[in-house]
Amino acid sequence: MVFTRTKTKSVKKRAGALVLSVMLLAVSAMALVACGGNTATEAHNEPANNEAQVEAVELQVFAANSLERALPEVQALYTGQNPHITFKDTQFKGSGDLVTELQGGAPADILITASSSTMNTAGENGSIDEATRIDLFVNDLIVVKQEGSDITLGSLAELQSDEITKVAIGDADAVPAGAYANQSLFSVDLYSDESGKGGAYTGGFETKVIIQSSVGNVAKTVSTGDVQIGFVYSSDLYRYDGIEQLFVVPSDTHKPIIYPGAVVSDSANAQEAERFLEFCLNDPEALKIWAQFGFELI
Repeated sequence: MVFTRTKTKSVKKRAGALVLSVMLLAVSAMALVACGGNTATEAHNEPANNEAQVEAVELQVFAANSLERALPEVQALYTGQNPHITFKDTQFKGSGDLVTELQGGAPADILITASSSTMNTAGENGSIDEATRIDLFVNDLIVVKQEGSDITLGSLAELQSDEITKVAIGDADAVPAGAYANQSLFSVDLYSDESGKGGAYTGGFETKVIIQSSVGNVAKTVSTGDVQIGFVYSSDLYRYDGIEQLFVVPSDTHKPIIYPGAVVSDSANAQEAERFLEFCLNDPEALKIWAQFGFELI
């Protein structure tokens, strides 16, 4: 009888242990299912969360007049690759005017000028973030005539010819092409200041000069025949009809024509603005567009 009671207790203990083990296994299985369900839910929701974090951004660009044809194509290319980035109505004006507007508080994200000196001014007055400044490309200064004109000139010295009575030049205070032109004229004693600003035309040349508010107006007045020749950029041959090149102004007669770009100091989209500038400088398709419109890469 003693043996029988002992055996019964042992069986009961084993049965209880077995039940406890089964219960523990069940609880563990439920926990694993629960954890697995949460992981799957998180993995499923992750792309949606990432997608929601991509916010639409609209960039405002201030750019030199001579970029009027090329830049919109580069912007369209960028938006095609980055649909969340679009561009406001880009302001194309004389570089000096753009810098003045920024200093006056005009809102923008990016500034691209047609000279280092105008960008220097923007840096000095605090309009740009100097750390983001990069040189994008270069250009040539050329002398143009109306398409089909029988004028033949091959050098700056020949501008003194009696045949030339009207010459269009951009306002050097606002138009970098005008300052470059004046610097080149200084090399042949037709302008009094080597910097291209603040001087006067000399040697009788002062009676020939017609000052224009933009390089675009220079090209237009030449194309209509209102003036005989004008100083523009080589890229302007791709922007305006009715003009043709007479000669390239020697590069050693003026400062290098460099187009710097920078993020505006109070931009609300500084990171995206800097990425676009890097795209302009490095993307293979963007580089093709710049070259197509006559801009030489640095």
